Amino acid sequence: MYKYSSYAVVISFLLLVVSFTKRNDFTSDLQVLTQLSQEPLQRQVELPDFSTTYNEENFTVIPKYEYELYGLVVSYRVHDAEYGQMIHALSKDHLNIADYCVVWGESADVSILKEFDFFNGQFTCNYSTRSDRAWQSFNHDQLSNNHLLATNDDIRDTIADIKIGDQIKIKGWLSHYIGPSGYERGTSIIRTDTGNGACETIYVNDIEILSSMDSIWRTLMAFSFGALLISLFLYYKAPFQPHSN
Repeated sequence: MYKYSSYAVVISFLLLVVSFTKRNDFTSDLQVLTQLSQEPLQRQVELPDFSTTYNEENFTVIPKYEYELYGLVVSYRVHDAEYGQMIHALSKDHLNIADYCVVWGESADVSILKEFDFFNGQFTCNYSTRSDRAWQSFNHDQLSNNHLLATNDDIRDTIADIKIGDQIKIKGWLSHYIGPSGYERGTSIIRTDTGNGACETIYVNDIEILSSMDSIWRTLMAFSFGALLISLFLYYKAPFQPHSN
């Protein structure tokens, strides 16, 4: 029993490592919703600035445009402004809960996305591919990195639940905001800009996860994690069997 449980520990651990590294691979059978074919909707609004508080810190929000976006999540970064020495922590920016990089339209094509690597920095969404065909087929104007602002706990919980491969709907205001330390951030108001200042800053009024990506790797990751815990328990419970000479 001791020997078999040790084998199970090794096998389940290897499966967990492999499935974890591949958990965010886009699946070929991912069905993109028809709503993602439309461009983000934007309408200028005349709304007063308002103050809001989160985690005992005060923020000023200046709405610019009403905004609605349907997108497929390709990368994200959830910020923790309470700890660490990163910029969000130093500026006490508890309002910007996360950044989500999404694609829509022609760019929400799984056959193309499978050729790309996406990752979020502190403020940016970065992507690359070794395929010239994929790079030329990808519509770079149908990708946006979205700084999501929220104080409502239900909205913040939904944002924190979003994963790569999820198809989401966001409604809110493209906004400029000022943090408690005097730190300010604006927003892009067009989809064709690039570089510094090209991200959309959205004060979120409503957010939905419309569809989540099913993946054999995510199922295998959950299974192998459970198997690892069980095999470790059996390994330590099994009587030690010394090798015979």
